[in-house]
Amino acid sequence: MTPKRFFTFFAIAETVTWTLLLIGMFLKYVTHTTEVGVRIGGGIHGFIFICFVIAVIGVGTSQQWSKRRIATGLASAIIPYATIPFERSVEKTGSLEGDWGLGRNGRTPQTWFEKLTSWCIRSPWLAIGLGIIFVVLVFSGLLLAGPPGEWGK
Repeated sequence: MTPKRFFTFFAIAETVTWTLLLIGMFLKYVTHTTEVGVRIGGGIHGFIFICFVIAVIGVGTSQQWSKRRIATGLASAIIPYATIPFERSVEKTGSLEGDWGLGRNGRTPQTWFEKLTSWCIRSPWLAIGLGIIFVVLVFSGLLLAGPPGEWGK
């Protein structure tokens, strides 16, 4: 899988899950019919949000994006539907083109984080398995913590 396909998948998934969450919020807060949409849409959106954050950091590191571009990508996940314009902007600059910068035929990783990113790219199935475990642990912790407004109460 190329960086472009990988990143585009999560940018689109983030947008789709925003829609699910917004529909759920409409049903809960406007029509007052059900809150199941927020529970389901919010859960799916939270999971994909974490995956998108990992995609931004991983692709950004591999493709040598600036810290500012990575920060902009992370911020795009917070604003509904902003991941698509961000994805289009990095595509237009050619920042998603080619193979993985830290892949088998890429540059030698220098920092510990580049080494980790390179390992993930070179061992994708193991990285995906460990990544799923990591995301599930983070996601579960956030679910246990409850809504942000209730933290510390």
